[in-house]
Amino acid sequence: MIAYLLAALIAACPSAAAAQTIMTGAHGPDWIAIAMFALIVIATLVITYCSAGKTRSKADFYSAGNAITPVQNGLAIAGDFLSAAAFLGISALVYANGFDGLLYALGFLTGWPIVLFLMSERMRNLGSYTFADAAAFRLDRTPIRLVAATGSLVVVLFYLIAQMIGAGKVIELLFGVNYLFAVASVGVLMILYVTVGGMQATTWVQITKAALLLCGGTLLGITVLWHFDFSFAELFAAASAIHPKGAAILAPGGLFSEPVSAISLGLALVFGTAGLPHILMRFFTVKDAAGARKSVFYATTCVAYFCVVIPVLGFGAVAILMSDPAYFHVGASGQFNKIADLIGGPNMAAIHLAHAMGGPILLGFMAAVAFATILAVVAGLTLAGASAVSHDIYGQVIARGQASDTREVWVSKLAAIAIGIIAVLLAYAFENQNVAFMAGLALSVAASCNFPVLVMAMFWRGTTTRGAMAGGLVGLAASVVLVLLSKTVWVAVFHFPTAIFPYENPALFSMPLAFLFAWLFSVTDRSGRAVRERAAFDAQFVQSEIGAAQTIDSSKLAAAAP
Repeated sequence: MIAYLLAALIAACPSAAAAQTIMTGAHGPDWIAIAMFALIVIATLVITYCSAGKTRSKADFYSAGNAITPVQNGLAIAGDFLSAAAFLGISALVYANGFDGLLYALGFLTGWPIVLFLMSERMRNLGSYTFADAAAFRLDRTPIRLVAATGSLVVVLFYLIAQMIGAGKVIELLFGVNYLFAVASVGVLMILYVTVGGMQATTWVQITKAALLLCGGTLLGITVLWHFDFSFAELFAAASAIHPKGAAILAPGGLFSEPVSAISLGLALVFGTAGLPHILMRFFTVKDAAGARKSVFYATTCVAYFCVVIPVLGFGAVAILMSDPAYFHVGASGQFNKIADLIGGPNMAAIHLAHAMGGPILLGFMAAVAFATILAVVAGLTLAGASAVSHDIYGQVIARGQASDTREVWVSKLAAIAIGIIAVLLAYAFENQNVAFMAGLALSVAASCNFPVLVMAMFWRGTTTRGAMAGGLVGLAASVVLVLLSKTVWVAVFHFPTAIFPYENPALFSMPLAFLFAWLFSVTDRSGRAVRERAAFDAQFVQSEIGAAQTIDSSKLAAAAP
């Protein structure tokens, strides 16, 4: 399969000169970079093949048999989270806007204490495979799972768009192929990872990618600092001297014209992280709650370190690339836009920086790392989406828990194929969007639907099924509708002259609505089911704190639940 894929990629290059024009503006394709790229793809497929033999049951497919160690899981969570949005997107935002691009890095990092202290152990004690297990623990399982699964699928698709755009641009840059062909190739690979290897393959691809990304980012950051004698003052001075915005890139206010958008983005980044289904799903791959807590601690450490490195890459790209026309589409007059005319777009700033600092070898390594980054994340996202369909919707709602392991796994594989196809089509439609921005929209949906449902169900005694459903559906509908009415879709995709919703990020409006409706519909619920659900909270609370394997009588839990 890999031989056919690589042959198709090379054959699809319009010409050696055209490919290299896209890459560096020099002469002939860079076979060193292509070889490193191919090596990464081959390694991930070998991992997938080896993992296939270990995936024998539903538990193996969804959670790797709970056999992943905390250190391994921490690296895998970091690999899941440090996506194209972090590596390519945030560096591109810093490249284009300077200081304000750091809002994404800080927001991505700030959400992790919530995951560490509020979610990890309780999720592991209450669930088995997906976060809907925990949300539906004492509530009516059918409607809650439907809401949770729907929210998960929407988040997965939004997040996949960001990753697929980054992957398509990397392949387009490296091989000179058509963008649609590039994203379709990524779609094929991610479907292979999930359908063949399940969580076991996804985990080890993510671990490999996390190690490569941390090492690659560090190496590139050191080369940039070396260039400026390890002086941040020199780096920032050089960047502000050449950037079109001048010294304004060192001050806030360049990305958002008013505070509402900044606050809304911050809410999405902080609370959306705690609602990402592919992150929450990883808590079930370790054997106990202590392992889940340790996993998040290791992951937070990795994410924090990388969020320190990313700004160096963004400002380094400004200082080094903007003075070199070789990295831009130059007009007949010799003029070029230092942001919009960058070959491959601003999302490729870090990749071009690698070539400028280390030539073909560093370019090849960082391009391969970027692609491995994307492959790992899309595999995790696809698995989370497929699990929502097969476990929550099919296994627990349609089959009412009576489906065999084999049938449920097959449904998951079919869902992975469908999600892959849809992701390719959406990535093609949103080709020119910044990948960090698209990930921010996914986090907005997660913060408006998944997070409120999960938090209300786990921490507030008064939450009822009716309240959780109302909050989740209103949050989901509000966030999606506001995204559609914003400039991102209404103007950029539908080509209307002005946006109906004036802000680009909806979380400030949709997340409070979700909590409001969840509270309102819960406190007004006087049904017998609501009484039983409130009475079951104490048993749920104890289990969430110490785990089912301790002193909780599961028959009493079953009797208390609806």
